Amino acid sequence: MGPFSEMKQLSRAAAIKRLLDSNPQLDITTRTMWETKLKNLAFTEERYNDRVVAVFKGIKKKEFHV
Repeated sequence: MGPFSEMKQLSRAAAIKRLLDSNPQLDITTRTMWETKLKNLAFTEERYNDRVVAVFKGIKKKEFHV
């Protein structure tokens, strides 16, 4: 996950909308998954950053040895 970008989020939303509109044959499970992703996109930096914390808070850093 990179830094928040409203333009990137709008681009993601448009791509998901195109996918849904151009594939009416999607099964209900797949359609619901994409509709949920579209609905849950973060359109503010605060919400986006909250998501980043939620995703990465339980991940422990591993040491890298050469």
